[in-house]
Amino acid sequence: MKLDLSPTSWGRVIAVTAVGTAFFIAVAFFVDSFNFPYLSPEAVWRAQMTDLMLPLVLGGSFLFFLMWKIRQLAIAQRDLSVIAATDSLTAVLNRGAFSMLVEAYLEQTRKQEQTRSGALLIIDADHFKLINDRLGHDCGDQALKLIAQAIKGQLRGGDIVGRIGGEEFGVFLPGVDPSQSWVVAESIRRRIREMEFSPGGRPCPLSVSIGGTSFTGPITYEEIFSAADKRLYTAKSNGRDQVSFDPVGTSPAPAPGVATVH
Repeated sequence: MKLDLSPTSWGRVIAVTAVGTAFFIAVAFFVDSFNFPYLSPEAVWRAQMTDLMLPLVLGGSFLFFLMWKIRQLAIAQRDLSVIAATDSLTAVLNRGAFSMLVEAYLEQTRKQEQTRSGALLIIDADHFKLINDRLGHDCGDQALKLIAQAIKGQLRGGDIVGRIGGEEFGVFLPGVDPSQSWVVAESIRRRIREMEFSPGGRPCPLSVSIGGTSFTGPITYEEIFSAADKRLYTAKSNGRDQVSFDPVGTSPAPAPGVATVH
């Protein structure tokens, strides 16, 4: 079992306290050892106990308190980083954090010789302004939360999801081919279409339009975002509540182009 020595772990607190205390004791014994030949056996024993207990009590307590405080600061810094990167309403990444993580993945693929694939989906809630106008912004917020939960429920652990606009979400799927990405996009669309949303007892069906694009090999975030955004425009122009998907910068793939629900 590997010991967790991360800044937020108790393992680091205990390890540093133990090693530091042992060092203090060793230094105390080393410095005092020059006096041992001139002391009686009883005095040597008292000196050794002092060399042991004084660093153990004072040094150990000081190190433990110091490392405990450092751990608390590390936890607070981690929590602040999470808050800064998270959309407060939907609990997914905000636009800045989403684009930063996707760009980091794409940058890594450009540096590696091995071909890497993936896909980007842009998901837009259909007729969302009507929900806000008819039912109020609180209901609109509830709808966005439900949509975000539905999206997360269809993703793998390594996939990235963020809120990139008012009613717009981005999903990055690393390591998938066009067929797999289309299946994920369609499962998200179907899941949201099947959800029950009845604020105040009034049924209000939800649906989304999804534009997606896949890639194989080096590409920039701007390129895949632009391609996915164009496919989203196609999905909305063709009647909404559908997936429009197209690979970019690759040879034609066997994935379906547009899935439409009538």
